[in-house]
Amino acid sequence: MGEKVRDVMTPDPIALPSTATLVDAARTMRDNSIGDVLVGSDGPLRGVVTDRDIVTRAIADGMDPTTTSVGDICSPEVVTVTPDQEVAEVLELMRSHAIRRVPVVDETGHPVGMVTIGDLAVELDSRSALAEISAAPPNV
Repeated sequence: MGEKVRDVMTPDPIALPSTATLVDAARTMRDNSIGDVLVGSDGPLRGVVTDRDIVTRAIADGMDPTTTSVGDICSPEVVTVTPDQEVAEVLELMRSHAIRRVPVVDETGHPVGMVTIGDLAVELDSRSALAEISAAPPNV
């Protein structure tokens, strides 16, 4: 039997309400040394916003980051997994959807964790360059 998502995920992901502004999201990412926030602390997972989303979906289009909400630009079509799924399934989902992170949700759709490509690199090949980069302390 293979390793489960619960064994490799980062628990307690950071989630913001859909009404949080892009400035709120950017500050949350900066303060927590992360590149994404989940949208849906006010209910089931509604989407994901990455630092890249803020730049390409909002700033590049002239949206005001102090008034634009994360709900306005989040990726609503989110691939998710559950803590009991096999790590091999997550790898296949990442590969087939060309994504770098997958939220982990419970049976009600509420976020309980996050699995990133870096998490998997550390777990599956700790000597790889990606694993070393992922395990290094963040640049501040």
